[in-house]
Amino acid sequence: MSGKREIDQLSGVDTTGHEWDGIKELNHPLPRWWLWTLYATIIWSIGYVIVYPAVVQGQQALNDKIAAMDINAIMADPEARAFAVSAGGSLFKVNCVQCHGSGAQGGPGYPNLNDDSWLWGGKPEQIVQTIAGGVRDTTSPETRDSLMPAFGKDGILEAAKINEVANHVRQLANLEHDAAAATAGATVFAENCAACHGEKGEGNQDLGAPQLNDAVWFYGDTTEQIAAQVTAPRHGMMPNWKAKLGDAKVKQLAAYVLSLGGGQ
Repeated sequence: MSGKREIDQLSGVDTTGHEWDGIKELNHPLPRWWLWTLYATIIWSIGYVIVYPAVVQGQQALNDKIAAMDINAIMADPEARAFAVSAGGSLFKVNCVQCHGSGAQGGPGYPNLNDDSWLWGGKPEQIVQTIAGGVRDTTSPETRDSLMPAFGKDGILEAAKINEVANHVRQLANLEHDAAAATAGATVFAENCAACHGEKGEGNQDLGAPQLNDAVWFYGDTTEQIAAQVTAPRHGMMPNWKAKLGDAKVKQLAAYVLSLGGGQ
């Protein structure tokens, strides 16, 4: 390069002096607004690096505070509650949406966390316990665990009896049913199902036995779907989150779930 200024004849713009296969590069400076934006972000980043340790220390202090509190105290403390709900929302998006949905609305086989229907109880401390130990997670000694017998698969009930009890369950839920089959199914239900689900299908949260006289159904409410669950029940499994996330984050998740409006 000679340092001599060269101007492109077609555009009238200076060239950079670079040339590839006869093509010369025009010297278009970056827009001033872009340069000022770049300089501003550099200055901001320097300030952020200086301030960031204080931010981290503040968050750690709140984490330590939450770890030392029970969930009811957290929900009663405005600062702890706000932090826990915010942090819990982020944790939920990473760990829980795959099963419970982005809006915690649940789906087939997965509970809706926005309502008041809870298998293992919706009180704050019960939600913490369920998240911490999981459900049917064999790695946790504190897991929630209950299994419904496979009444058809294991030969406990014949297909006709299962159809009768399915109609009785639909009757409990005020759904259309075969009246004669439902009447016969009442006896089958009393002998085989009421011990866990209650005489009127009200459920039992101590056993994780779902309520059968409401409109919440994990695996469908048709006669065929209910009969299929009685015949060979499907059982969901939730991980032991305490082992993965720790005590403070379990409480943060619980705080977020409670903030959705569900619970008891």
